Amino acid sequence: MKSDREITNGVGVTPAIDVSGLVKAYGNKTVVNGLTFQVQAGAVTGFLGPNGAGKSTTMRMMLGLDRPTDGRVLISGRAYQDLDEPLRHVGALLDAGASHPGRTARDHLLCMARANRIPASRVDEVLDQVGMTATAKRRIGGFSLGMRQRLGIAAALLGDPQVLILDEPVNGLDPEGIRWLRQFLKDLAAEGRAVLISSHLMTEMALLADRLIVIGKGSLLADVSMAEFAAEHGRNRVRVRSTEPERLRAALERKELRVESAADGSLEVYGADVADVGGIAAHEGTSVLELSQVEDSLEDAFMRMTADSVEYVARPLGKVA
Repeated sequence: MKSDREITNGVGVTPAIDVSGLVKAYGNKTVVNGLTFQVQAGAVTGFLGPNGAGKSTTMRMMLGLDRPTDGRVLISGRAYQDLDEPLRHVGALLDAGASHPGRTARDHLLCMARANRIPASRVDEVLDQVGMTATAKRRIGGFSLGMRQRLGIAAALLGDPQVLILDEPVNGLDPEGIRWLRQFLKDLAAEGRAVLISSHLMTEMALLADRLIVIGKGSLLADVSMAEFAAEHGRNRVRVRSTEPERLRAALERKELRVESAADGSLEVYGADVADVGGIAAHEGTSVLELSQVEDSLEDAFMRMTADSVEYVARPLGKVA
C-alpha cells in the first residue's frame, strides 16, 4: 500500500481530500447542499465563497468537528476519525485564537506534540520555520493576531502532514508576513503536499492559488484552474478614449461590437482587441487619446459569479432601499 508521502497528483490517484455529496443542515436550514469536489496533492487550492456560503462548515466536517447530515469527506482515502495520529496526516488552522493565553508558544506546541507522539525536536523546527524562535518563550496572551496566526501555522505543520487546511491564514499578518506565507505555502505544495486555503483576499488568491473551488449558498459554483476561471468568468475588454466618443461609439456598434460608457468618459469595447478598435477609429478618422487592453481582476470575476449567492449586501452611503 502506498504511504501518504507517495500519493501524488495524477489520473487514478487517491485525492488528498475527497468531498462527495456533502450535506449539512441545522433544522430547516441547509448550509452545505450536496457539495462534491476533490483537492489534489502538489497544488495550492483556493476555497472561496461569500460570507455564509458554507466554507467554514465544510472545513469543520473535513476535520471531524461537525458530523455531515449526508455525504462524506475522505482524507487520503480515509475518514478523519479513522486516521491513526491524525496530526501526522492533516494539519489545520481554523481559529488562531484557539490556544491557552497563559502558555508560551513552545509549551503550547509541546503539549500537542506529546499528545500525538511527535518528538520535541519537531517543535523547535516548526517554530523556526514560521519565524518564531525568538518569541518561543513568550506567553500567547501577549501575542498580536499576526503572531497567533504564525503559531497556528506552526501547529498545523507539527506532524509534518501531507494535507494542510487553512482558514484565512493571512489574517493579521503584516506585508512581510503575507509575502513570506505566500512563498512558504507554494514551497509546501511543490514538495507534493495538498494545501487548501479559505480566504476573502482575492488579490492574494490570484498570486497564490493554482486551482479554485468556489461555493455559494452551500453549493458548488466552480472547480477550475486559475487560468480557466479567468478565461470563463473574466470580461476582457478594450478601453478607448476619444475626442469624439459618440462618433466612435456609433462606428464600433456598426461593427456589432458591444460598447459601454465608463464613468471617466472612456468607452469599453467587448469582443474585440486593441488592433480592431484602433483600426476602426483610424478608418473613422477620430482622434484616440487612450487605447488599452483591460482584464478583469480575480475579485471582479468572483463578485460577478457569486452575486446571486451573497447573503448580506451593504449599500453605498446615502442610498436607501
